[in-house]
Amino acid sequence: MRLRHKPWAREKIENYPQYVIPNPEQFRGNWSALFENNQPIHIEVGTGKGRFVTEMAKANPDINYIGIELQESVIVAALDRLIEAELPNVKLMNTNGEDLQKFFARADVERVYLNFSDPWPKNRHEKRRLTHESFLSLYEKILIKHGEIHFKTDNRGLFEYSLVSFSKYGLRLKYVSLDLHNSDFEGNIMTEYEEKFSSKGHPIYRCEVKY
Repeated sequence: MRLRHKPWAREKIENYPQYVIPNPEQFRGNWSALFENNQPIHIEVGTGKGRFVTEMAKANPDINYIGIELQESVIVAALDRLIEAELPNVKLMNTNGEDLQKFFARADVERVYLNFSDPWPKNRHEKRRLTHESFLSLYEKILIKHGEIHFKTDNRGLFEYSLVSFSKYGLRLKYVSLDLHNSDFEGNIMTEYEEKFSSKGHPIYRCEVKY
């Protein structure tokens, strides 16, 4: 699906530095200065329109959340959610997930969420998958000791690939579901994609792994 370009998006992002962090690199190793507390930080790589990260922040006021999204025309929808919600414990970053080390130091982050990431199904694009070993190495460099990845997708091929990738990297499996919405998992917060796919009868796959 072609992404609709919003030429006004950049200006709107710049008008709300209290929500979309303009210079996140300045907080590397010192995110407590931005949030003005020492609460743990959870990040969502590929936050899309922000439903998940905003609802998680509402449900868990003792955790700080950062939603990371590269596309300006998408992150403005997440920005609208934050403006409406007025939550002190959630921020956005308009940047590439490949650059996480520029913004986070070792042990800055407690948990990484990967929700409905692009599956990049062609073999030649394997390294672009957010559960490829190169990304797992990247997350390890910013997570606390025994930090976690929580992963959800509707794509069975990507899920199977990711379980193998996690295992080869030496991550420990804490939880796995091949049909999340028909499981006993409590407290699930849906993303926009999740609601769309599950309404069509697609099973949702979810797992939690630990370094």
